[in-house]
Amino acid sequence: MPALVLLGAQWGDEGKGKATDLLGGSVDYVVRYQGGNNAGHTVVVGDQKYALHLLPSGILSPGCTPVIGNGVVVDPAVLLSELSGLNERGVDTSKLLVSGNAHLITPYHTTVDKVTERFLGKRKIGTTGRGIGPTYADKINRVGIRVQDLYDESILTQKVEAALDFKNQILAKLYNRRAIDPAKIVDEMLAYADQIKPFVADTTLILNNAIDEGKVVLFEGGQGTLLDVDHGTYPFVTSSNPTAGGACTGAGVGPTKINRVIGILKAYTTRVGAGPFPTELFDKDGEALRTIGGERGVTTGRDRRCGWFDAVIARYATRVNGLTDFFLTKLDVLTGWEQIPVCVAYEIDGKRVEELPYSQTDFHHAKPIYEMLPGWTEDISKAKTFSELPKNAQAYVKALEEMSGAPISAIGVGPGRDETIEINSFLS
Repeated sequence: MPALVLLGAQWGDEGKGKATDLLGGSVDYVVRYQGGNNAGHTVVVGDQKYALHLLPSGILSPGCTPVIGNGVVVDPAVLLSELSGLNERGVDTSKLLVSGNAHLITPYHTTVDKVTERFLGKRKIGTTGRGIGPTYADKINRVGIRVQDLYDESILTQKVEAALDFKNQILAKLYNRRAIDPAKIVDEMLAYADQIKPFVADTTLILNNAIDEGKVVLFEGGQGTLLDVDHGTYPFVTSSNPTAGGACTGAGVGPTKINRVIGILKAYTTRVGAGPFPTELFDKDGEALRTIGGERGVTTGRDRRCGWFDAVIARYATRVNGLTDFFLTKLDVLTGWEQIPVCVAYEIDGKRVEELPYSQTDFHHAKPIYEMLPGWTEDISKAKTFSELPKNAQAYVKALEEMSGAPISAIGVGPGRDETIEINSFLS
């Protein structure tokens, strides 16, 4: 049975939650391997809509074990609040596993995140202000706090004091903010220890054993390929690796154990936050995509920037992730356009470029070169097979598949769990 990575092939918000949830009934483990509560998934089950921020989407599937891997940064207050909200709605959350090696977001991380972003002014990155970046920075600087540290007060105290020795200098002298009391931070973090302890586990051991036993393990990336700190539109990126390689380091599973890598593509393109976006629309078409598609960030609450499908970044996602399949979402949103533009290449300094430029400067100057594809007006939300789609919708999907470099194995034709056309099984 396969171990699969499922990730965003654009700038995030592609519908990973729906794709993960669709597979959840056939999957034994769903693993978040990076990011924090700056990622959001909307999952619709029947007439119920769930907004998940930190928890893996598999938590909504009764037979599935949801896992927060070592590569995730965890805000304990958000984790407990999200668990409480699901419990109140009758969702069993008792099977959740949290890696003892995952790093914790503390109040001083969110403080530093917010004041730094304000200080940058026009140069701001567009962070969510949830302390994600500063927590990853502390991890790399070896002054981070891990979940396991909640169970050794001496180590926790030493680490908090070491982190705040420097941060308080910056807060007070550069940002004119009051210094943070380490003892208060320690007390606040210790207050979470007993509530989180039932979930803490050696998740790397559990996941490797599960794969060896033939269980199906799904690794779920947050954000998207173009927000990867190494392979995204730096510096307008997240602070971790949502790309496929991040699943190995963020969950402690070797690359030889992963069988398939599935990229989630929206039938058009969106992004949240600052940074280059060649196909972005500022006209009525952009507003229509935003309105019809319900393009508002699940976690941020910000309107998403909208544009036409960009085949250049889709090809790039195929390359850097080694994608074996695509899941195309929100095809239904495009119903009603007489013609649908698709970006097939860029013009940069008068030259046609068909691959994503490695230069940040070139990408900022990239202008989309469009190919027009015929649209459709028929309602596609009830289609159960590819042949039931209008001919023009079929042609659109086939064109995107050819341009993107990997087969489209499933198509979302509506927000519901059952509004999906499965062409090829991801679990075969």
